[in-house]
Amino acid sequence: MTLTITFVFFVLGLIIGSFLNVVIFRYNTGRTFGGRSACMSCNRTLTWTELIPVGSFIAQKGKCRGCKTKISTQYPIVELITGFIFAALFLKLQFYFWTDTLAFSLMLAYYVSLFSLLLVIAVYDLKHKIIPDTLALIFGILAFFGMFLFSNGNFYFHIPLLNDFLAGPILASPFALLWLVSRGHWMGFGDAKLSLGLGWMLGLSSGLSALVLAFWAGALLGILLLIFSKKYGAKSQIPFAPFLVIGAFLVFIFSINLFPFF
Repeated sequence: MTLTITFVFFVLGLIIGSFLNVVIFRYNTGRTFGGRSACMSCNRTLTWTELIPVGSFIAQKGKCRGCKTKISTQYPIVELITGFIFAALFLKLQFYFWTDTLAFSLMLAYYVSLFSLLLVIAVYDLKHKIIPDTLALIFGILAFFGMFLFSNGNFYFHIPLLNDFLAGPILASPFALLWLVSRGHWMGFGDAKLSLGLGWMLGLSSGLSALVLAFWAGALLGILLLIFSKKYGAKSQIPFAPFLVIGAFLVFIFSINLFPFF
């Protein structure tokens, strides 16, 4: 039964992931997020059979049915990642699914919103090497108010501790300092804004754990790129938001805490 429900949430995630792709591609272009989808090359309106998450990409061999232009692999990748996010969140919160439907619904809606927003931020940063201020602000606001209702995958109204309020500024301060000292060459200020919300979402100890995982993952990828890729050099810029998002997701789903004394 659990496996079946997990698959249902995975499929739901695929569908939401299709919409997230629309947001990523159209954000800051002047286009709305509504309206019929069309090929970005020939502008042909797509039929419903061409909009099936992942399936249409595979069936069409990654090409537009009309003009045969290659379709970005971002589409199926984002859809699959969103599917896994939904499935993982269900498994994380499944105790409430069986015992308290209202609590489960509220928590799922909240964390799905946060991690979907984080995924959009991460992919947008990969594509454009910038974290949109509006998205970081929305995430920070949701994370701040969530402190009063949600804590480490639990739902209950409470007054956050001082550490909870300070977690955001503490996590953001190293990035803000790096940005200030390097005048934006080492680290963008967007990473500081994103870390502010991550601190409020995860708390101090879990937030610091997410930062450590992010730096480990970033360092590992940087080393691998230097060794195996001719396109990257020692001065190449690698967007850091994706690593922050990965670290936050892993810490939240698996309850990783590298600093239990905080």
